[in-house]
Amino acid sequence: MDRLDAMRIFVSVVDEGSLAASARRLQRSPASVTRAVAFLERHTGATLLQRSTRAMRLTQAGESYLTACRNVIAELDRVERSVGGDQAELRGGMTVTAPATFGRLHVRPGLEGFLDAHPRIEMHLLLMDRVVSLVEEGFDAAFRIGHLPDSSLSAVKLGQVRRLICASPAYLARHPPLRGPADLPEHACIVVSESAADTSWRFSDPASASASSAARGRPKLVRLRARLKVNDAWAAVASAAEGHGIVRLMSYQAERELRAGRLVRVLQRFESAPVPVHLLTSAQRPPAARIRALIDYAIPVFRAVLAKIETVLDG
Repeated sequence: MDRLDAMRIFVSVVDEGSLAASARRLQRSPASVTRAVAFLERHTGATLLQRSTRAMRLTQAGESYLTACRNVIAELDRVERSVGGDQAELRGGMTVTAPATFGRLHVRPGLEGFLDAHPRIEMHLLLMDRVVSLVEEGFDAAFRIGHLPDSSLSAVKLGQVRRLICASPAYLARHPPLRGPADLPEHACIVVSESAADTSWRFSDPASASASSAARGRPKLVRLRARLKVNDAWAAVASAAEGHGIVRLMSYQAERELRAGRLVRVLQRFESAPVPVHLLTSAQRPPAARIRALIDYAIPVFRAVLAKIETVLDG
């Protein structure tokens, strides 16, 4: 078996999170992907992946080997582009979209490395909070937060985010205890919304196991005393961090303030289920080389970004 090809497969397995997902992405049989990993483990004399029926994780040796594989592949690609001259260098335009705040905080900085590596690529990044039609509106790729309907788009899951209720330690010290959503009308709340009429939040109901299946998990609507309504999440974060009220935010919006201790989570057991984050591209035709390069770059970078956000919540 070709060792370089096996190394590319190994990197794909790690990036995709499973042997089966890698096989689908590479359009190879699951057996050939399994053989490639086994070949590398025999060649190195080390176990690279710990596999079970429910999970897969890198061993310590696997982590070191993964870094080496990425370096070898990147250097080979660089050399081939150099030898091939301008004809081998990625160039051209691409249009990418992402939700506004997620794009400002994470997508724009995350894509700088891609643009630095490919100086002849020209990217148009549109940050907006509406769902676009990739095919009809001419987008090459989209970062999307939320559950996806069935479609002809190709989707790679990058991670997940959560919707949190947060307040500053100073605010909580000055106000009555917050035991459940029913206490919220007695508190000052900061609402992120375009609508002046939006003054309520929905909560999951962690009902007891004795409740009926219909009652468990039923969302509850709580009407708030909105001290401030603002259409910009950054402004809401700043107001809450300064101690002016309780705010509802996505985890990627609150991460920096949570990590710094300027905000803390409250009402955690009433939080709704995590929401997936995907990178979408059109599946109607094989992607151009520059789009394929964007996908290959974005998967490990943004999986790491979202995993880092989760660490502040788990800690």
